[in-house]
Amino acid sequence: MTGAGILTRAADTAGHRHVDRGVLRALRARPAARVGFVFAAVLLLAAVAGPWVLPDPDLPDYTRQLAPPSAQNLLGTDQSGRDLLARSVAGARSSLGAAVVVMALSALIGLVLGTIAGAVGGTADAVLTRITDVLLGLPTLVLTLAVVGVLGPGFANLLLAMAVTSWAGLARIARSAALGAWQRPDVIAARMAGIGPARAVLGHVLPGVTAHVSVAATLGLGEAVLALGGLSFLGLGAQPPTAEWGTMLAAGRETFAHAPWQLVGPGVGLVLAVAAATLIGDALRDVTDPERRR
Repeated sequence: MTGAGILTRAADTAGHRHVDRGVLRALRARPAARVGFVFAAVLLLAAVAGPWVLPDPDLPDYTRQLAPPSAQNLLGTDQSGRDLLARSVAGARSSLGAAVVVMALSALIGLVLGTIAGAVGGTADAVLTRITDVLLGLPTLVLTLAVVGVLGPGFANLLLAMAVTSWAGLARIARSAALGAWQRPDVIAARMAGIGPARAVLGHVLPGVTAHVSVAATLGLGEAVLALGGLSFLGLGAQPPTAEWGTMLAAGRETFAHAPWQLVGPGVGLVLAVAAATLIGDALRDVTDPERRR
């Protein structure tokens, strides 16, 4: 590598680090982001510490069926006498972990295909754009149900179905960002200096595209939590006795009139998860979009 290339790479690295520090400072300065981080920290702490301080969430106690909240069971028990606080915390691990997996897979697929379409152009761009348009023109929930119908009910099948039907919007964002980055002066200069297309994409285009896709994926995390909960509520996701917020809500609806406390744990968990993802995602979008900065 030439001396000019080394200096350029060092300057780019320093610039990226400066931007990262600036984004973090801007996020900390926004009250909404701080609230979102608090909600996320509460959920994360509960999910990590829960197994160490709470009883087995799948252990039944038929002598305490539908027991109301008490010192022994802070959120009461369900139809099988299982501790609802322990099951709600276990549900946080399964629900949030599954949502992160879905969005990570969707973001990876969208990032790769969108970047290829924007950077390569030509036939590849035309084909990938048409596929993206078709997927965006169809209801995601209907596509997910169709894939689950082919694969069969189950948590793993549901995650796969959601991942392969949710990447189109992220791919469009990645393509738009890649098209813009490909025309930036630094990328044009790098190409004129003899840097190959693959190296230019990996070193100059991909970091910025990844940032845009990450923001969009963070915003979609709350929707993924709700979608997973809704489909599990319908019996297409986690199967009993696995603790998951959607299945817990489905189980509690039958005895809601006599034991309404069954819905408190999963309901509060869903609200906190969606609020955290929305607040952090909105703040991240504001601080990374020059047109929205204040």
